[in-house]
Amino acid sequence: MKKNVGILMGGYSSEFEISILSGQTVYNNLDRSLYTPFAIHILKDRWVLVEDGVEYAIDKNDFSAQMNGEKITFDLLFNAIHGNPGEDGILQGYLQLLNIPQTSCDVFESALTFNKAECNRVLSDFGVRVAPSIYLHPGEDVDPALVTKLLNFPVFVKPSRSGSSFGVSRVENPGDLEEAVKFARTEDQRVVIEQGVIGTEVGCGVYAKDGKAEILALTEIVPKKSFFDYEAKYQGASEEITPARVSAEVESEIRNITAKVYELLHLKGVVRADYIVEQTSGLPYLIEVNTVPGLSPASIVPQQVRHAGMSLTDFFTLVLEETRRNATKGA
Repeated sequence: MKKNVGILMGGYSSEFEISILSGQTVYNNLDRSLYTPFAIHILKDRWVLVEDGVEYAIDKNDFSAQMNGEKITFDLLFNAIHGNPGEDGILQGYLQLLNIPQTSCDVFESALTFNKAECNRVLSDFGVRVAPSIYLHPGEDVDPALVTKLLNFPVFVKPSRSGSSFGVSRVENPGDLEEAVKFARTEDQRVVIEQGVIGTEVGCGVYAKDGKAEILALTEIVPKKSFFDYEAKYQGASEEITPARVSAEVESEIRNITAKVYELLHLKGVVRADYIVEQTSGLPYLIEVNTVPGLSPASIVPQQVRHAGMSLTDFFTLVLEETRRNATKGA
């Protein structure tokens, strides 16, 4: 019997439009012989099931919808919401209370990985190589002298809880720090100032199969600008090469780190870990962990899936069936 799968897309953050593209990609590629897909838009003012351009309100008491006189409930939910509330643990907690399985990580793991600064501190304690950084709490002013003392320029100033490079600046000198922090705070009051690691940027996708981490190919990102910003990611201002042009030793290390992070943090579903291979030492530095990575045609993970010889339909089936397996086991 076919399962009803709701595909969550939209959200409350600047990544709204990208999430719609990701969700639509999932919707278009689900196996109709196994699943009946429904597009669900999560908006600040309403949650709706969208069918043929018509909106049907989601009842938040049980996450159902009345459509043409029929009550629609969901066996599984595919989470394609980047940012708040789909990547930070909020939606996960709500769905856990309703006992509806969803494809991304659980509450704590989502909240931790969504906070770049806190996540990297935890991973550093486990021996994962990350860039040195300074964390600014809400209301805390930047001290250019301290940044200069502790970090080497250029530095990257980032909102700690955001994605798709929104609010990110590359800063070459201390005099530009204050403006960069102000810009980052248009996305999040918590800000991380990270020492720039100059080198080759690489993304590594991972998912679970039968409870074990399965690593996808590495993708090398060659931005046409100074770093991999929103324009580079989604408007063609970068070249993405799969597999990445790195040595076998670096590839092996990144694959091993990615599997370690996935298992150490008890992650679930599709995840992408981003690295920079430092140009002088040749060492990979983990930059961040994305637990709801982009799935649009322009995104990295779909490129890696195709390189692995899988269709997106087969890949999304693997993800959904792993979610069902976890739900059955109570994992």
